Amino acid sequence: MQSVCAVVVSGGNGSRFGNPGGKQLVSVAGRPLMTWSIMAFDRSSHVGRIIVVCPANRRAEMRGLAVDPYEFSTPVAFADAGETRQASTRAGVLATPECFELVAIHDGARPLITTEAIDRAIGVLVSNPSLDGVVCGQPAIDTLKIAARGLISSTPPRSVFWAAQTPQVFRLDAMRRAHARAVEDGFLGTDDSSLVERMGGRVLCVESPRDNLKVTVPEDLRPVTAILLGRMSDAESAQDTGIISTPPIA
Repeated sequence: MQSVCAVVVSGGNGSRFGNPGGKQLVSVAGRPLMTWSIMAFDRSSHVGRIIVVCPANRRAEMRGLAVDPYEFSTPVAFADAGETRQASTRAGVLATPECFELVAIHDGARPLITTEAIDRAIGVLVSNPSLDGVVCGQPAIDTLKIAARGLISSTPPRSVFWAAQTPQVFRLDAMRRAHARAVEDGFLGTDDSSLVERMGGRVLCVESPRDNLKVTVPEDLRPVTAILLGRMSDAESAQDTGIISTPPIA
């Protein structure tokens, strides 16, 4: 059931991270940051292709350091990043072959994603034809405040809020139509799901591990590295490096 194409977006310029070369190739627990994400998708029996979206002038570097040294069983292709994350995602979606029904979009800066979480999200979408997509995330646990310039105006019930993560998995035709409409309308969304939502698409939140952290600033590397090293230690005898496998989706 290789009906999914994974799009790993690694087109950032590292402005918030403080590294002119970006953070995608920073070594984390012995591997480039983006390699961990590719590994998780490579181990999913549902993923038939992985497309890495990166700047055109860094393609050879990323392939040489983050892809070629590792024995991936899933074909890995590249697409050129755009000026914005949305443009980069669109490039990956347009590069997805027509033979795939679903596209799973993931931030290359989230190296802690597991194959188990990927397969769970795919399974929810496959099993519910009425959905256009699913978003991995976590229900909000903190009290949220609505404030202007720091002055609180209200305290909404946190039960309706989720913290969105990636991957976000969509039906390929819905995602392509959403991007085409966004270009036509000049709309810039805050994530991939927002493009589908504004077209009336049905997108469901699916709970994923709370430790699916995103590396944004250098301080984020410490907990991410500790978690990866812990997974590697726990799984050393199984040579699993922290990726949990699950049975095929019926």
